[in-house]
Order: sequence, then C-alpha cells, then structure tokens
Amino acid sequence: MSTNSNLDAATGKGQEKYIVYVGTYGEGVYGSRFDTATGTLEPLQLMGKVKNPSWVTADKNFKHLYAVGELEGKKEGSVTSFSIDRQSGKLTTLNTVTSGGIAPCHASVDASGKTLVVANYTTGEVSAFPIQHDGSLGERTSLEKATGSSVNKERQEGPHAHEAVISADNKRVYVPDLGLDQIRVYRLDASAGKITPDTPAVVKGEGGLGPRHLAFRPDGKFAYVINELQPKVSVYSHDAANGTLHFVESVATIPADFTAENSGAEVRVHPSGKFVYTSNRGHDSIQVYAIDKEKGTLQQVQVVKTGGQEPRGFALDPTGHYLLVGNQKSDSLSIFKVDGETGKLTATEQKYDVPTPVDVLFVPAAKQ
Repeated sequence: MSTNSNLDAATGKGQEKYIVYVGTYGEGVYGSRFDTATGTLEPLQLMGKVKNPSWVTADKNFKHLYAVGELEGKKEGSVTSFSIDRQSGKLTTLNTVTSGGIAPCHASVDASGKTLVVANYTTGEVSAFPIQHDGSLGERTSLEKATGSSVNKERQEGPHAHEAVISADNKRVYVPDLGLDQIRVYRLDASAGKITPDTPAVVKGEGGLGPRHLAFRPDGKFAYVINELQPKVSVYSHDAANGTLHFVESVATIPADFTAENSGAEVRVHPSGKFVYTSNRGHDSIQVYAIDKEKGTLQQVQVVKTGGQEPRGFALDPTGHYLLVGNQKSDSLSIFKVDGETGKLTATEQKYDVPTPVDVLFVPAAKQ
C-alpha cells in the first residue's frame, strides 16, 4: 500500500471510530471523532495550534502527527511535530523546525517511523528530517534542490515540488514537480534519515500539465497523477523492483464544455484498488473512475459537485465507505457515501464548518 494514504494494517480490523484531522490555512489543525458505522462526524474543533498547517500526516502507529507550516510571503516554512491523544484527539506540540524552503505543502513519514520527507513548493526543495524516539524532529539531514522550467512561463518558471510520496517498499520517494513537468525520484535511506537522487532521477511528463499529487494503487502496479494546470489525470505503470514509472495515458477530469478557470487538486485510490477519485477547483467537483485491473487504465463513471467552492483536499476513510472533502473557499467539510460496487458517491447532506480546509487525515480513535 502506498504510504500517501497515511493508513495501513495498523488501523486494525473492526475499527469503526476515527479521529479526522483537517489541515487548514489558519490558526491550526482541527479535528473530531468520525463513526464509519453511521457516517457521522462530531463538530470540529481546534486540536493543535500552528500557522497555516496546509498538510498533516502521521506515523504508521498513529502516535505522532506532523504539520507543515506554509507561511506567507518569502519566509522559510516550518514543520511541527505533535503527540496524538487518540481518545480526545488533542495534539500536544513537541517541537518545530524550519522546512528548508518556502511554502512547504506536503510531508510523509516513512514506514519505519524514522524519517519525515517534506516538499517545499515555492522554491522546490525536498528535505528530510530524522524522527527522534519521542516523535520530535531532529536536525535536517537532506536538502535536495532542482533547477529548470517548463512551458507555462507564469506558473512553471522554476521547480515547484508539490508532494513527497514514499513507496510501499520504503525505498523511494516520488515528488511530482509542477514547475518542471516531472516526477522527481529519490532513494530513501530511512535508517540515516536521508534521501539521494535515484537513477534515473526524473520521469518526464507532458509539457504544461503541472503534475501535483500522486497516488499508487494498493498493489503498487500503477500510479495516478492529478495535474493542476491542465484538467487531466495521468496513469503510469510502476515497476517496484527498480522504481521506474512508464506513461500509460491521460484522461480528462472535467466536461469538455466547461471553459471557466479550473485546477486539479487531489487524487486518491480506493482501498479496494478498483477506483480513482480526483478533485477540481473551479468546476468544484469530485471525479470517479473505474480502474481496469490488468491495464490500470481509467474509465470515468461519475462527476459529483461537492456542494462548496474549491474542493482542494479530500480523503477516503480506511473502510472505503465514506469520502470527506474540504471546500477551501466555503469553509466547510462535506461527507459522501461510497458505493463499494460501483465507486459512485452519494451526498449525505452533512456539512461541517471548518476554516479554509486543505487536507484530511484519518487516525484510528482509542475507545472512550
């Protein structure tokens, strides 16, 4: 399973109640208990304070949460570590370190829980930090830079690392770079907390697409990349043995007659490995695709409006029964029920107030 889901077998069979954490552009991380048996969420409340925590992630044992601090202007960003109270959902700050670049927008913890990898959007660096025994972050051990540009002179004037996805075998880090139209690939040495360029070091994509986020199918055979600058999701076959990605196809994410401004945001694969979900800001919708089991190709089966503006981040709960999406410009979180046979979404009409939601994370809750 790809670690970009932030969840694995540690969730345990029969788990029904989760803490849902929401990263925001605001004063901190919000959270609440979610019941997968009923699809209900308690009102969200502030759980941990940090400026602009636009991405939150956790270690595989869900003891610690890490939040990037996407600071405004030309200030170097930060990463803050928290301990998690899995009964109340409260977060206790451990420490904060600088991220190594401007506007950190994504972070991943490796499977051993020893290394945190961070993507810095504005300046393009990818940094790595050792995780101490108490969950706090040590001094930065790697800072990988990139150079170049691509065809969109306004948005692709330089590198813009948008995500850092660690492979299921814990050997590589895949970094969609919006500015270079590439997926940068690094070797991961989790024991040393370091990353180094892989061979080959990049996977080149179609010019002008602006790759943003990547999600692997649970068996690791295919990867799906949502592009921000053009309304397409790209499919790659994945050779886990050598880490290579090979382009298969790109599929449209919005109707051909939609001409207003739009940008792709998030991509997720259903836990069953049968469906892919993407979001579009502008069209303000979630797209549902069926995956061809052998070829990995996509067939769109549904487009659903989210009921809000700019659906940036969303996540499927670990059971695969519900999808929660944050509408960034509407300050709301919407809940959809997932049909396990078709992958289709049905709005539950549940909406929850939360300021500028950006990212959604599920953590198994302890019994009360």
